[in-house]
Amino acid sequence: MTETHQPTYRVVTYGCQMNVHDSERIAGLLESAGYVPDPRDDSLDPADVVVFNTCAVRENADNRLYGTLGHMASVKAANPGMQLAVGGCMAQKDKATVVDRAPWVDVVFGTHNLAALPILLERSRVNREAAVEIEESLQTFPSDLPTHRESAYSAWVSISVGCNNTCTFCIVPQLRGRETDRRPGDILAEIRALVDEGVQEITLLGQNVNSYGVQFGDRGAFAKLLRACGRIDGLERVRFTSPHPAAFTDDVIEAMAETPNVMPSLHMPLQSGSDRVLREMRRSYRSRKFLGILERVRSAMPEAAITTDIIVGFPGETEEDFEETMRVVEASRFSAAFTFQYSIRPGTPAGVMTDQVPKPVVQERYERLAELVDDIAWAENRRLEGRTVEVMFSAGEGRKDDATHRVTGRARDNRLVHVALDPAGERPRPGDIGEVRITRAAPHHLMADSGLLSLRRTRGGDAWQARQEAAGPVEVSAVSLGMPGIGAPAS
Repeated sequence: MTETHQPTYRVVTYGCQMNVHDSERIAGLLESAGYVPDPRDDSLDPADVVVFNTCAVRENADNRLYGTLGHMASVKAANPGMQLAVGGCMAQKDKATVVDRAPWVDVVFGTHNLAALPILLERSRVNREAAVEIEESLQTFPSDLPTHRESAYSAWVSISVGCNNTCTFCIVPQLRGRETDRRPGDILAEIRALVDEGVQEITLLGQNVNSYGVQFGDRGAFAKLLRACGRIDGLERVRFTSPHPAAFTDDVIEAMAETPNVMPSLHMPLQSGSDRVLREMRRSYRSRKFLGILERVRSAMPEAAITTDIIVGFPGETEEDFEETMRVVEASRFSAAFTFQYSIRPGTPAGVMTDQVPKPVVQERYERLAELVDDIAWAENRRLEGRTVEVMFSAGEGRKDDATHRVTGRARDNRLVHVALDPAGERPRPGDIGEVRITRAAPHHLMADSGLLSLRRTRGGDAWQARQEAAGPVEVSAVSLGMPGIGAPAS
């Protein structure tokens, strides 16, 4: 590396919005240490430092990462001086095993010590050996670290990390630790600073956002935080993810309904519709309570779009249990359901249960559920045909936009909307907000073929344009807030 060469980095992210948030902090740390983003599109191209921020929720995440690391061995061999780092949940889980399985990795760090990455890279470079450092408790709250945000107009704001629940299928509490809450003043100060920079949409982020406040003894803290967000001038949209049905209270519903900039979208994980399976999962609610929450949400916000997560094939799930899930899904009328085939996670109680469901049975149930989810989502979307909706346009979410002369964004309820444009007319910038009339619906998106009814150029659009002009033309990746975005069920 010559003195005139500015070292480059790339961060490759797997998993949830919490990982994406952490990756923005990792990027900020590297830039503070003198690195610059590598401009190439392929995540497996060489850079001076490539960081893999990993997920450990499902078994295929492990397989995918180690397969990728196998490919990177030859890339690194062809690029002397290149360093590979592995962080995130799988690094926290596997620790030194990462280097045992992939000895060409230079740095392994966990979920609790993001800030150590630049030091570990330097230590590995000087000592010419792998630097592995995994802490068992949070060292620095990620929001206190430097950041490189992917979007100029939307941002995640972490309100807590960790989880106090004991779901038998989930490894996250072991990897993220017990819940640690930020003080409300610190959260609101970060949001105000973001708004001053041009951000107009934020998503409050936590493993269980509606238990926020447990650490400082205020059960109503989350509803108060939502209402406080409503008093921030220039903040146009507020979302949050993810709540837990057991702790979801009516004061949160009231705050959502009464705070104009809190969006009518809610991601409420069901996991199973069978009360017996919910007990085995240690999910401390039952289907009746779950449906009651949805009824109260829709009573307060008739236009709300509700999405969910469902696990198919949890150990011991019978056909009767699965039919209960289908019944609850039918009654819930979800805008989308993100369905997952259960996979064993070592170290979880469910992983040692003896009555694992055979793979062909799980696959067949999964396909039946996915078909029902699509049918319901399509029917729910068709109800919006002919209506006028407000869309905030975004970058990178419409893959065919340039070829089809359209722009893509999110409605207030977080539905994805593709908007046809007059090629000679005004083109919205990411961050701008327009009104459109929905002309047709598909299971996973809406279409507005008649174009824009109105367009408002926003401070968020100004911030996006200023960033583009400063950086020159770049490939923009999608930043989808409000985990998860409404789309096809996960495989």
